[in-house]
Amino acid sequence: MKTAPIHVVGGGLAGSEATWQIASAGVPVVLHEMRGVRGTEAHKTDGLAELVCSNSFRSDDAENNAVGLLHAEMRLANSLIMASGDAHQVPAGGALAVDRDGFSAAVTARLEAHPLVTIVREEISDLPPADWDQAIIATGPLTAPSLADAIRAETGADALAFFDAIAPIVHFETIDMDTAWFQSRYDKVGPGGTGKDYINCPMDKDRYLAFVQALIDGGKTEFKEWEGTPYFDGCLPIEVMAERGVETLRHGPMKPMGLTNAHDPAVKPYAVVQLRQDNALGTLFNMVGFQTKLKHGEQVRIFRLIPGLENAEFARLGGLHRNTYINSPVLLDGSLQLKSRPGLRFAGQITGCEGYVESAAIGLLAGRFAAAERLGRSPSPPPATTAFGALLNHITGGHIVSDDEPGKRSFQPMNVNFGLFPPLEPGTSLKPQGFEGRFRGKDKASAKKRATTARALADCRTWLGLEMSQAAE
Repeated sequence: MKTAPIHVVGGGLAGSEATWQIASAGVPVVLHEMRGVRGTEAHKTDGLAELVCSNSFRSDDAENNAVGLLHAEMRLANSLIMASGDAHQVPAGGALAVDRDGFSAAVTARLEAHPLVTIVREEISDLPPADWDQAIIATGPLTAPSLADAIRAETGADALAFFDAIAPIVHFETIDMDTAWFQSRYDKVGPGGTGKDYINCPMDKDRYLAFVQALIDGGKTEFKEWEGTPYFDGCLPIEVMAERGVETLRHGPMKPMGLTNAHDPAVKPYAVVQLRQDNALGTLFNMVGFQTKLKHGEQVRIFRLIPGLENAEFARLGGLHRNTYINSPVLLDGSLQLKSRPGLRFAGQITGCEGYVESAAIGLLAGRFAAAERLGRSPSPPPATTAFGALLNHITGGHIVSDDEPGKRSFQPMNVNFGLFPPLEPGTSLKPQGFEGRFRGKDKASAKKRATTARALADCRTWLGLEMSQAAE
């Protein structure tokens, strides 16, 4: 008997990963992507899994960082997004950053070549029809208005929205390297890196204060009907950070810690602007943390105030787009299925996770859950002790409802972090074998992270092994 396909709507990171996981389970899948027929405010190409903001998947440290742990779990689960990211990485200190064009091309090619994957270029303007008994909506933060309206009509709940701003990209050859220098913070060496993976532009106090004032005074994009939409704190526009206090940027994206000016080692910079390699050729660098809603002309004027960028030419200026997400803890069950409509799942940023890797991870889970059901098995949720489980639990019920404001929705987008993991079991040893003495302060905190990640990876391997044994039965 021929297996009916599962339908995935949206070819971003989550939709691409969900499609891959379904096909890898031996189930046919139809991926519906509107780009190629209709564009968005932020995308530039028709490629699947196009990166529209940063090109960084953030830290790749699986022992000490929650997103690095998520990387490791996804690799264990045969993630297409991680395999393509690893194959197209560019130097970025302790982070995993990718050549955005090569990465997207690799994801697209792998899915186009899979015999169980059919890619259809069309806009889905309504909820999937009834004969799509298994479907995943992974349309992300730029869900088409007609589909968003259909989702609202089905759920009876308004979608929440926030602004997501894009950082500018600079041509390397226009950066003054007699002023700027290469160095990773604390000389940290990451995947494919050397410890000198960022370009650093130093500022003294007077130039920093003048720069902050220029950001505050610069002309901004008007929101019009979007006015009042809240920002996600993890992706604040640089000028909004500047408005929050004159020292905010020095303790955020412009912090000088861990950096020494190679041209003048005796003078400590008051603030530093960092740029990270954006493509494999090393010809483009993006301004780290400089997502912005400044008007384009103002961006050129103000960013050329930065030492080393006085003559900078921009391959892309910053922009702004609206992200939309649903109230997942109310609407979705533990397998990402819409409670009001069995068989219809949501994945990616539309569920209220934040970040490339998190979006792809939720796509991975949605794809595995849908494939299991199609094959007659009950979806097997990952343990709460894993990064997969911690993120899933946040999305499907890990928020706190405010007692002070009854009825006010408290669910907010969240990057994966150790605060989402259950505490270590009482009596868990934090000390390496043979270590004597006491852990204190940062050493104890680091030991807790390592114990948490070790537990997570062990539990993830067990979960994946159980899934494979169930599939073989």
